Amino acid sequence: MLKKAGGEITAPIGIKISQASFPRPFDTGLEYSPPARGDWNIVHMGLLIPQSHQIFFCAQGCLRGVVQTTAEMDAMDRLSWAYLCDEDYADGSMEYNIIDSVTQVIKRMKERPPCILVFLSCMHLFAGVDFDMIIDELEGRFGGIDFVKCYMTPTMRFSGLAPVPTMYRQMFVPLRECEKDGGVNIIGYNWAIDDDCELVRIIKSAGVTLRQLPELTSYAQYLEMARSDINITIIPEAAAAAADLEQRLGQKHLYLPVSWDPEKITDNYQKLCEQLGIQMPDLSQDMAQAKAALENAAELLDGRPVAVDFMAAHKPFELCRLLLEHGFNVTRLFVDVISGEDEQAFEFIRRSYPEFEIYPTVNSSMRFFASLEQTQNEYLAIGQKAAYFCCTDHFVDIVGAKDMYGFDGIKKLAAQIADAHQNAKDRKTVIQHKGMGCQSCL
Repeated sequence: MLKKAGGEITAPIGIKISQASFPRPFDTGLEYSPPARGDWNIVHMGLLIPQSHQIFFCAQGCLRGVVQTTAEMDAMDRLSWAYLCDEDYADGSMEYNIIDSVTQVIKRMKERPPCILVFLSCMHLFAGVDFDMIIDELEGRFGGIDFVKCYMTPTMRFSGLAPVPTMYRQMFVPLRECEKDGGVNIIGYNWAIDDDCELVRIIKSAGVTLRQLPELTSYAQYLEMARSDINITIIPEAAAAAADLEQRLGQKHLYLPVSWDPEKITDNYQKLCEQLGIQMPDLSQDMAQAKAALENAAELLDGRPVAVDFMAAHKPFELCRLLLEHGFNVTRLFVDVISGEDEQAFEFIRRSYPEFEIYPTVNSSMRFFASLEQTQNEYLAIGQKAAYFCCTDHFVDIVGAKDMYGFDGIKKLAAQIADAHQNAKDRKTVIQHKGMGCQSCL
């Protein structure tokens, strides 16, 4: 007998934070994906390596998303692919089929790239394909090209190293041991942090070279990242990449996580200065400016309800706490899992704001949430998912705290909140663009 997937159609699941449990406030099951596409995926990430080429081997259904993503980025000249058929599993020739396909792609190129990212899929892992043998054979055939093992394995989201941390790690595999020059890398982040940020100012004040992958334009510049002595990571997903580089190249890992807590921001900068061997600068003016910017934005909103989603920024509970403590009427957070780094802020809000509401984003019942919303543009949203669910064109278009770090990041966020309150965006058009910050043909 046929049964509706996900059970009976009911109102979306939302709870008061006083009822929420750490770290998973909601049950898992049939998942829903809201039409907000600004987050980055492994296709976007791999293309950060300048002059690189990507070759995907996977089923046709998976390839559809890969090709669409690359086409929307206007980067089809950097993508090749081959899809799997049932017959590929019958004769034990999968390794040689991959090798021959890569060989054909390279021979047809007018100019050979210095680096090729070879992506295998879940199906290859299920079949026990020998990836090391494939890479060894390709390196033997095509000297001068760095071949990188990459994985398109969404089935590994809940076991082993997840796809995004794996991708960050593999992106730096071509870096090789060389003489160090005292430089600093910021790795495992999809956007470059600009010169206005205290993080960059402090590094440059020490007289050392700062290298950020999103700013590099040539493969030679990318390889220069091996010359740095320190790798800074600001999100936990980059930890595996930093650990691998520390083991292989002896580059020290310094974790300075994105934070919305002024004390933690100051602690980050203190650790950085100690590592660089310089005196901690006076950041009191930066802190005061961030506080004033928040208070001015809160006064402008004048009690307007605010909703936040977890894709907007790392540590969303910490972000909500910052806003609540500076006069914002934050009433909703869309989040599925609470990270350990965000537990302290979660507990604070649960004690201090027990009526605060949290909603899942992937629970199947959430597919009805937007249609149940009666008031358009009542909310100001921070994040694309929050904008979608709350049916508002007044939103801060942000994913992964794009280029917002430290006190400078707080000032930027406050400015964007004020702008979003006063100026509407075309929600339906904006949130469908994949890979926020990437070139888009849409």
